[in-house]
Amino acid sequence: MIMEEQDKNNEIIGRRALLKKSIAAGTGIGASLAGASVLAQQKPEKLITEIQDWNRYLGEGVDARPYGRPSQFEADTIRRDVAWLTADPKASVNFTPLHKIEGIITPSGLCFERHHGGIAEIDPGDHRFMINGLVDTPLVFTMEDLARFPKENQVYFLECAANTGMEWRGAQLNGCQFTHGMVHNVMYTGVKLKHLLDEAGLKTNAKWLLPEGADPSHMTRSIPMEKALEDCLVATHMNGEALRPEQGYPLRLVVPGWEGNMWVKWLRRIEVGDKPWHHREETSKYTDLLEDGSARRFTWVMEVKSVITNPSPQAPINHGRGQLSLSGLAWSGQGKIKRVDVSIDGGRNWTTARLDGPSLSKSVHRFYYDFNWDGREMFLQSRAIDEFGNVQPTKDQLRAARGVNSIYHNNSIQTWHVRNDGSIENVEIS
Repeated sequence: MIMEEQDKNNEIIGRRALLKKSIAAGTGIGASLAGASVLAQQKPEKLITEIQDWNRYLGEGVDARPYGRPSQFEADTIRRDVAWLTADPKASVNFTPLHKIEGIITPSGLCFERHHGGIAEIDPGDHRFMINGLVDTPLVFTMEDLARFPKENQVYFLECAANTGMEWRGAQLNGCQFTHGMVHNVMYTGVKLKHLLDEAGLKTNAKWLLPEGADPSHMTRSIPMEKALEDCLVATHMNGEALRPEQGYPLRLVVPGWEGNMWVKWLRRIEVGDKPWHHREETSKYTDLLEDGSARRFTWVMEVKSVITNPSPQAPINHGRGQLSLSGLAWSGQGKIKRVDVSIDGGRNWTTARLDGPSLSKSVHRFYYDFNWDGREMFLQSRAIDEFGNVQPTKDQLRAARGVNSIYHNNSIQTWHVRNDGSIENVEIS
């Protein structure tokens, strides 16, 4: 028994010696494994050579989590708000943690929220959707009525017009989540609005729509008929499950590529008219105040835009110099992203990034740039170009056209300053 135990100990010591030898030789293996060799040196050996609790004890059974939830070790992957932007949580916003997610689909529980009167909790059995105004037959639909129409599934981004709005006058919010987090990208399931309008019958002078929400703010926006008939959806589901209450359960409007507050949540009515209504959210709000005091209105399209999500201020470089896989998102309300360029020196030189995953119209695109970081400071930027040749502008270019008074439709290039120690800050380069 003593000899067997000694043999086992020698075997363990031999494995450890081999592991140490492999680590010591790690600096000579190619750049592709440089990160792995550094990681191995930082972790205690016993985490790989000895049995851990999760290997030793049985875990929970299938009855413990009837609705799935993230790991306890991902507890910081949550939506966050900004205290000084939140006068009242019932009429405020929180932000998607873009730096913590990958791929192109935003998990339903992480999609940013923007409310004007809090979250309406609606029993779908009591919910009604009406189409009235300049139609042949005014109609009222139950949720069961809507379920009988042909459905389709589409992946679209939704971006608030005020996303990145605090950056007009200069770098202000230190985090990708806070500067760009009023955007998400999900798969919607719903009925084309065109089918419902056809059911009601449009009169010849029908040119505009006024969707209305069932929440206490009674959100309304004027939408031109051409857009409504082109690609708008009346959605019941996102990412395969029913809409979340904060995303408009049980019914919301989807207006692909256009600013988020037109995507009316808790949709209860659409009035058909012959001209726009000029309500509060399209006159005093959601217009672009220019340098001379005049304002651009009906600036619906969310223009070509991108941001590097990792590394970024909330996702610093902790592994030191060596291989680095930079990741980011790009999108355009006009269509697909054709190309994304990345600069590590503040826009002096550009390299084409690698687009990965599905390339869908009016959806976010994931891009990567893989390179070796030598530990010097960097000024990271990304520049997106869509399929129609629209190029993401610099801040100077955008300000030359609009000034700094607006808080809406800022699609300019973002800069992250990476210090030698891997910490990162939101900065502006002029």
